[in-house]
Amino acid sequence: MTSMNWHVVYPEIWLLVAACGVLLADLFTTDAERRPTFWLTQASIAVFAALQLSMYNAGATAYGMKGMVVVDPMGHLLAFFAALSVMITLAYARPTLGARDMLKGEFFTLTLFVLLGISVMCSANNFLVVYLGLELMSLSLYALAALRRDHAISTEAAMKYFVLGALASGFLLYGMSMMYGASGTLEIPRLFDRIATGRINQEVLVFGVVFIVAGLAFKLGAAPFHMWVPDVYQGAPTPVTLLIGGAPKFAAFAITIRLLVEGMLGLAIDWQQMFIVLAVASLAIGNLAAIAQSNLKRMLAYSTIAQMGFIVLGLSAGVVSGNTLSAANAYSSAMFYLVAYVLTTLGTFGLIMYLSRQGFESEQIDDLAGLSQRSPWVAGVMTVFMFSLAGVPPMVGFFAKLAVIQALVTTNVPFYIALAVVAVVFSLIGAFYYLRVVKVMWFDAPTRSEPMSRTQGVTLLLAANGAAVFLFGPLSGGLMAMCRDAIVKALGS
Repeated sequence: MTSMNWHVVYPEIWLLVAACGVLLADLFTTDAERRPTFWLTQASIAVFAALQLSMYNAGATAYGMKGMVVVDPMGHLLAFFAALSVMITLAYARPTLGARDMLKGEFFTLTLFVLLGISVMCSANNFLVVYLGLELMSLSLYALAALRRDHAISTEAAMKYFVLGALASGFLLYGMSMMYGASGTLEIPRLFDRIATGRINQEVLVFGVVFIVAGLAFKLGAAPFHMWVPDVYQGAPTPVTLLIGGAPKFAAFAITIRLLVEGMLGLAIDWQQMFIVLAVASLAIGNLAAIAQSNLKRMLAYSTIAQMGFIVLGLSAGVVSGNTLSAANAYSSAMFYLVAYVLTTLGTFGLIMYLSRQGFESEQIDDLAGLSQRSPWVAGVMTVFMFSLAGVPPMVGFFAKLAVIQALVTTNVPFYIALAVVAVVFSLIGAFYYLRVVKVMWFDAPTRSEPMSRTQGVTLLLAANGAAVFLFGPLSGGLMAMCRDAIVKALGS
């Protein structure tokens, strides 16, 4: 644990070199459509994903950088999923960016730095490394949100994102400083050991946990720290909205596990209570507010808040009655839910971009009216995504919700069973606004007659994304087993 052990950070080193290479290569690109930059970026991410997958298959846990970095199957799997989601995001985004004069080299370079920050967080074993990765990812996202500088709504969204993001980072940093003050260490495993001794000031620890949970809730987009989500999702350019709503959620989940489970499991009785409040508030606010929305991106933003409520609910059931027997089941169900959510979110925002064109953003729910008459297959794919988010079988979203509810029920604690019932009730309420979109597409009269722009690559990607959401439901056993294996090895290291 004292050696540098450089090989554990080879994927991050590769990504840093690749980001600098893409930045330099773009200076010499004369192609207005940025084809060389796009393919170089995709190739760089593909190599990064292959490195993460090969290290995941090795199944080993190793430490590097004087113990500041840990690489284990959970970190590799989350980083691999993040890389895949970024690749899909770029493929969806390219035509939309090109049509709005935003297809610039800095978009690709900043996206690579976002992925680098995510990867750093996935392998963090030290408070400072967590914060380093968080700021690298966040600052890149702030810049991307402001990419459309001549657009007032986008600029306003970027400012809100930056100000509230800085506030949340301050919460997280202040909580970490209190943990350091109480325990005398910045290393997450040592913090766990010192909490286990019981000789640390409990009041200071709990006070620090409150600030850390607040910071994590902001990054997850959980209520009542959700204020930025609707405005940023609606105001940012749709490609950037998809980038914010996809891969960074894996990083938020990773640091939640690293900090609260691997570092502060001894304080679980305190942070789990906070998580339960966050989860119920997210389910209530997200589902009820989404009903009133007419803007599709804003509706999906409130939907995201509700979906995060399910993930937080799964994380709150790890330690029951002082034992950790249900920990692996609870955390792996939350991880599986996250993968299912991101997979579906990629498709929904990808389809919004597919229906958009220069001068028309296709952001209102009414813009989808009569879509089945203009393009039945596009309406069919969107229906699959809406059914998945609503939790309709046999979509992957149904099995994700089932996994979290099962994790709550199998605790055999009446309180958690009651929480499962609350989650089901709010899911039924949430089904209304998802099914409203389906109704508008299939039963309303069309309001637009212009032909849709068809990009062959994006068409195939949408079809594959829809098929994945449909097939990963009945075939979810393998993915669930991967998540469980990754969580078990992370908890055992």
